[in-house]
Amino acid sequence: MRRWVTGGVVGAVVLLGVAAVVVWRSSADASGGEPVITVSRSSCGQGWTDPKPGTQTFQLRNSGAVTAEADLVDPSTGTVFGEVEGIGAGTTRTLEVTLGNGTYAFRCAPEETDPILGPSVRITGGDERSGPAVVPVTRNDLLQPLQDYKNYVGSGLVTLSGDTDALQAAVHSGDRAASEGAWLKAHLSYERLGAAYDAFGDTDGAINGTADGLAGGTADPDFTGFHPLENGLWHNENMAALAAVADRLDGDVHSLGGSFADLQIDPNDLGLRAHEIMENTLQFELTGRTDYGSGTGLATALANVDGTRAVLDALRPVLATRIDLPDVEEWLNRTETALRSGQRGDGGWTPVGQLSREQHEKIDGAVSGLTERLAPIAAITAPRRVS
Repeated sequence: MRRWVTGGVVGAVVLLGVAAVVVWRSSADASGGEPVITVSRSSCGQGWTDPKPGTQTFQLRNSGAVTAEADLVDPSTGTVFGEVEGIGAGTTRTLEVTLGNGTYAFRCAPEETDPILGPSVRITGGDERSGPAVVPVTRNDLLQPLQDYKNYVGSGLVTLSGDTDALQAAVHSGDRAASEGAWLKAHLSYERLGAAYDAFGDTDGAINGTADGLAGGTADPDFTGFHPLENGLWHNENMAALAAVADRLDGDVHSLGGSFADLQIDPNDLGLRAHEIMENTLQFELTGRTDYGSGTGLATALANVDGTRAVLDALRPVLATRIDLPDVEEWLNRTETALRSGQRGDGGWTPVGQLSREQHEKIDGAVSGLTERLAPIAAITAPRRVS
């Protein structure tokens, strides 16, 4: 099963940039003197009576009967400086932000109710800049990127189906070397579809699951797809016995391709997976945890870079004015170069466990740097209700 790694705080706070200072505490932890801002279906932003520049803390008190979220925004542009989600009825959350000169207001969005914009407050006399901040993304903004990415995945599944057909034929022929080459080509085609795995449902586990957590380990009947085939090919298992594994894999891939048009990719997934694809690469591929004998973890990591590029290409119209895309692309290129340093002259790949310490550190550093720069995208592209 694909393991998505999440690093967010449960309950509530959305970071709008790498440098954001946004924290939450329960009402019992609130220090005295912090302005208490009301949030409800009928009132929003009341209680901000002493506007001042610099770093400050607000207590967001939900006096209503339903859960709500609250944003601190520029009322003229909708730019969001801070956001707290999941403020339960009768509870309080804390928002800490840095504000420069300008006009601000709280926008409250109770469940099942249109957002309410509170009174505007003007700050003057400050020397600091507000931020980080982002113009909110709506569901309508994501419609075309989602369609573009779905088209990418649909095309990728056609390629994948052809690749697993070739893999199936190679295994049935009994040619182990040809089967190993066909396995790698097909597996990399699947790994490039990284932001769509949730839409695949249980089929993802059937196609690309590992033996982790299975009672029988690699011998468990629920261990299916690419990795048992990898395990068998590179550990000299009988080719005739592996034919059934290849048949099952090819059938699952074709079944997925046939049903994909009816599947839905969650609007939140594109931005979230842009970060998590590479986070998983760092945690699983670059530690060898998903290597069942092929030693191709670096090739998989490179396919994950390709998958991340595809997500960013789809989101480009949304991200172009919201993050420093050239910087992200520079780190994508840097990561690709680092990974290719592990490719041998004959086109094969150095297993992760055989990398020199210097090589491993350079690769880990590049992937970590890229992952850090991708991290804000999830919050930036999370669809928000603005009207």
